[in-house]
Amino acid sequence: MTSEGRGASDRPALMRLLEVTPEAFATDYWDRRPLFTRAAALRGRFDDLFTADAVDELVTHRGLRTPFVRMARQGTVLDPGRYTAPGGLGAEIADQVSADKVLDEFTDGATLVLQGLHRTWPPLAEFTRQLTRDLGHPVQVNAYVTPAAERGFDPHYDVHDVFVLQIAGEKRWRIHPPVHPRPLRDQPWTDHRRAVERRAEDEPAIDEVFRPNDVLYLPRGWIHSATALGGTSIHLTIGVAALTRHDVLREAVAHAAAAESLRAALPLGVDLTDAATVGALLADTVDDFSRFTGADAAPAEAVSRRLAGRLRASTRAEPIAPLATTAAATALHEATTVSLRRGLGARFRAGPNPGDVSLVLPDKTVTLPAEAADALAQILTGHPLQAGGLAGLDAASSLVVARRLVREGVLVVR
Repeated sequence: MTSEGRGASDRPALMRLLEVTPEAFATDYWDRRPLFTRAAALRGRFDDLFTADAVDELVTHRGLRTPFVRMARQGTVLDPGRYTAPGGLGAEIADQVSADKVLDEFTDGATLVLQGLHRTWPPLAEFTRQLTRDLGHPVQVNAYVTPAAERGFDPHYDVHDVFVLQIAGEKRWRIHPPVHPRPLRDQPWTDHRRAVERRAEDEPAIDEVFRPNDVLYLPRGWIHSATALGGTSIHLTIGVAALTRHDVLREAVAHAAAAESLRAALPLGVDLTDAATVGALLADTVDDFSRFTGADAAPAEAVSRRLAGRLRASTRAEPIAPLATTAAATALHEATTVSLRRGLGARFRAGPNPGDVSLVLPDKTVTLPAEAADALAQILTGHPLQAGGLAGLDAASSLVVARRLVREGVLVVR
């Protein structure tokens, strides 16, 4: 049982980025080809997520440090010392962003990159939590702020899928098909630098001027570069670190260490320089691996746990305020509305003892009496509940369980 169930069309964050249905996107575009959409075809604007004022707020008042900020000019990343400085008395950290230095470099043509905005800007944190849920893959967000007529980076490809949201100004994008389709994370564009440079000289597949609230979906491997036009350009790049079949294979191979036959030594005196000998070993090993993974449900369950764990480790749950949470737990009463903390990734399982049940969280396990099993199942649906009305418990016991789960960071007061 998991907290992450959803209907096939229940993808509100993804739907904001598409003119097609999520089902059509999954079939026709995801991991296959780009989709460029003008603002007029979408459901609304994105100024609730990010604005030019947000850039100034982050640079001026939030004390950002590297690597949450970087700058680049014409494809070259600047030394951090050119846009950071110590924070002054009581904050002598040397790599805090300096608004004065950023202004100097920006005026001189450098692009400002605000990285990890899903951790530093609350509207984007909430949006990316929902988008991660919608996609089933980890998501992160950067902002690129480019002066007029400047280009921050040379033509390149990314090893993750991206959604590009134009926030302010205009930027011309040139996009070319891959020279290395569907690259893995350890296959950067610099491995194919000359091929990328040559492909970028060809006629582009997409050559468009992006205007505010236009959106592009770009699969990993597609080559792109962008130049600001006529004024400051701000766009968000939402990076999707898509889990791949290679990831499934890696986790299956890691679990295969449980199979004694796959731990067997190769034959004594084996000639590893002979391709025919190695080919026979490979075929036999693959057959044995196939028998192991298909023998019963255990390997599939193990790979499922490993992949789900990787996704949970790549994302953050809805933030909680320690002092407000402590006060809310103390003040909890039977009519208080509570619900599962969004993005928590909690799982239900039998407890360590016959009389227990547990919620498994990314960093701990919460164990409760078995009488709370129905209540935990109800909580994991994600629907709002009353603290004194948890399934299978009387009002007093329900309140005790709810208060415990609020203090454990499982439930939040709505």
